[in-house]
Amino acid sequence: MNLAEKSQATLDVFGELESETKQFVSESGLGCVSGCGFCCANPKVPASPLEFLPLAFDLYAKGLAESTLESLDSLEEGASCVIYRPQSADGKQGFCGNHSKRGMICRLFAASARKTKYGKKDLIICKVLKEEKTAEFQNTSERINMDMEIPLATAFYSRLDEIDQSLCQQFTINEAIAFALELVLRYKFYEEQEVDVVA
Repeated sequence: MNLAEKSQATLDVFGELESETKQFVSESGLGCVSGCGFCCANPKVPASPLEFLPLAFDLYAKGLAESTLESLDSLEEGASCVIYRPQSADGKQGFCGNHSKRGMICRLFAASARKTKYGKKDLIICKVLKEEKTAEFQNTSERINMDMEIPLATAFYSRLDEIDQSLCQQFTINEAIAFALELVLRYKFYEEQEVDVVA
């Protein structure tokens, strides 16, 4: 698979995850609180370059790849996700600047589970939802181990691993986005060189 095909394969996985998370959120009532950017403001969110290839290709198509990479290079250490648009002084309120091309970690949070060493499903969720939707959180925590379907994070990460294990290495979110942008810029540069040679 070339880089564009890997990006499309990643989008296909996202499509499957989207339908599963929609079902889960509608049944659990645990959708994110409107306007909350608590998770997005965390600079240490772990992510892989592969999950941000679709974003990088999208930014390239919009002519924003190089300027976004420059923004990433000038960010201070500990800055929140470059795509996040904070709307409050503390950065905890805001929205994603490219929601349709957000990464896997952004899609899984509050809508997936991990298995404990005892085989029990454990909801991956933030403290905001635990506090704001306590009853839903407690009810869902019980039901995911009885009768409620929930996406398993490990299963979806395994699917990405199958596309390209080397691109699934974990970085901070901004490092992962920068890595993906560099790959796409290099890929597009060589692709254009080949077109010139053929012409």
